[in-house]
Amino acid sequence: MSYSLQPVRVATGFDEEGMMVLDEGQRLVAVLVRLSDSNEVAPGQWFVEAGFGRLGGANHPTFTNLDMAQDWISQHLAKGR
Repeated sequence: MSYSLQPVRVATGFDEEGMMVLDEGQRLVAVLVRLSDSNEVAPGQWFVEAGFGRLGGANHPTFTNLDMAQDWISQHLAKGR
């Protein structure tokens, strides 16, 4: 299943750089946020702020870079095909 990323500002109160993840039908399946460099837990990493459908659930992982996040997204969107 293909998807696209669209830059977006996310009002989390701390971090604003984000990406909407849209599936091939242009449905929102996740929102990623880049954590600020001053974040104490995972500075500069990407975080799954919200996931829907196959990307939903209690697991909100962080990724060292956007490429790793995209690998995770691809794997989870491919499940159940």
